[in-house]
Amino acid sequence: MSNVGVAFLNTALAGLATMLGAVIVFFTGSDNKKFLSSALGFSAGVMIYISFMEMMPMATEYFQKTMGERAAGLATLGAFFGSMAVFGLISHLVPEADEPHDLKSGEEMEAAGREKALEKVGIKSAIAIGVHNFPEGMVTFMTTLLDPAVGVSIAIAIAMHNIPEGIGVAAPIYFATGGKKKALWLTFLSGVSEPLGAILAYLVLRPFLTTTLFGIVFAAISGIMVLISFDELLPASRAYGETHLSLVGVIFGMLVMGVSLIIL
Repeated sequence: MSNVGVAFLNTALAGLATMLGAVIVFFTGSDNKKFLSSALGFSAGVMIYISFMEMMPMATEYFQKTMGERAAGLATLGAFFGSMAVFGLISHLVPEADEPHDLKSGEEMEAAGREKALEKVGIKSAIAIGVHNFPEGMVTFMTTLLDPAVGVSIAIAIAMHNIPEGIGVAAPIYFATGGKKKALWLTFLSGVSEPLGAILAYLVLRPFLTTTLFGIVFAAISGIMVLISFDELLPASRAYGETHLSLVGVIFGMLVMGVSLIIL
């Protein structure tokens, strides 16, 4: 399979991991706090480590092929913090009440009021998460295209934090209607935006790939990954009340990522 095919498959699997969240809702009726806390911490550890230890140096290396060392360093920093600003702005356009990782427990949802209101919460969550996942699809696709090994690692991390997003969509729909099909369908739609983001990246960005653009992409992806980790994954991980498991997950994620980079 070509790198393009691997990149598409990688992105699709990461996006559709949201459906695992629906499965958890169906089988447990609520979120598994210990699993989610450690999994989100692990995801953050992977993203933070790979951003600073692998992708930022690669970005600088690409920039140095067309400019001096100082200019390359400044370009890397510019793309890193610039992507944070853009991605942060996109995140703030999503209403705070509908933030993808602002999850509610089954008990809170059952006490929320009428079933129709819960159903609307699920639909709003699906829309918000779909918007949120679109740029993540672009990130996963471009990273896999440039470096498949790194891309797979990032896809795994994104897939893990997509699981609670799936819970955020499926739980209110399931509790409101009792229908698994509708909950699963909306969860699928929220996750499929990631491969759609990959298609946009392929059609728009791929024809213009140059050494300089490689540097921009790697530095920008690093910024986005770090922002997601500190702004979403870590707060969400700790919100489940398993603080120590969250920290263990972060450390273990960094360790696994470091070992895998050495082996690869």
